[in-house]
Amino acid sequence: MSKDLRTLAFALPQGSIEGYIQAVNSIPLLSAEDERELAERYHRENDLEAARQLVLSHLRFVVHIARSYLGYGLPHADLVQEGNVGLMKAVKRFDPGMGVRLVSFAVHWIKAEIHEYVLKNWRIVKVATTKAQRKLFFNLRSAKSRLGWFTGAEVDAVAADLGVSPEDVREMEGRLSGHDMSFDAPTDAEDEEASRSPVHYLEDHRYDPSVILEERQWESRSENQLSKALAALDARSQDILRRRWLADDKATLQELADEYGVSAERIRQLEANAMKKIKTAMLTA
Repeated sequence: MSKDLRTLAFALPQGSIEGYIQAVNSIPLLSAEDERELAERYHRENDLEAARQLVLSHLRFVVHIARSYLGYGLPHADLVQEGNVGLMKAVKRFDPGMGVRLVSFAVHWIKAEIHEYVLKNWRIVKVATTKAQRKLFFNLRSAKSRLGWFTGAEVDAVAADLGVSPEDVREMEGRLSGHDMSFDAPTDAEDEEASRSPVHYLEDHRYDPSVILEERQWESRSENQLSKALAALDARSQDILRRRWLADDKATLQELADEYGVSAERIRQLEANAMKKIKTAMLTA
């Protein structure tokens, strides 16, 4: 695998994000055993070749994460590049003894680097320099896309939840709303407004074959992990989860309690324990 990865590393195209995505998607994923071996080599022996293989095999995940930030109007290639910096930092700090897969550990570092890039380059938030302001920006932007303008009670609730003042929430809300514009400016719009509308710089990746393939691989991997995690549970826990979450006609806690001859609270505890085991299994798979 080392030779294949080395060849692919030199072959990664520099001028086309589409070609880059195709190249990184062709790099084989590491098994849990291979990943642990490489991480231990780097952790114990400072083996840079092992670190490079860990980075290369996870570049596709950076592309997947970076795509969710395209709505900020920043170049996809730049977002990926910043995410790759976060991936390398994660590999440097990853301890194989933690018992989790690298991708679960690295996602926080990848997003942190992309957040920094967005904050430095999106005109409206250059004043968001403190940790509280940055948290406010990303959370408020998400909430406004669902709720529109906040009421006084919603402003107070957001401020209390994020640990900032209501005035900070109102100020950031005003900046976000002031930047809004039509996605596709009408034909009779002024030239300046039309040229700045997002339709001119946002790409539609829905029908890109590499994107479709990546999404399918991601979904398939998640489904396989979930199936294996569910199969590892005892029969009673499997039955409770299937009937509580997967069945069309979902069972109540009391219905399952009557059937198993225990209390509804005991069924709730079994359900919670089973969900915890599945979450742990998927993180370490």
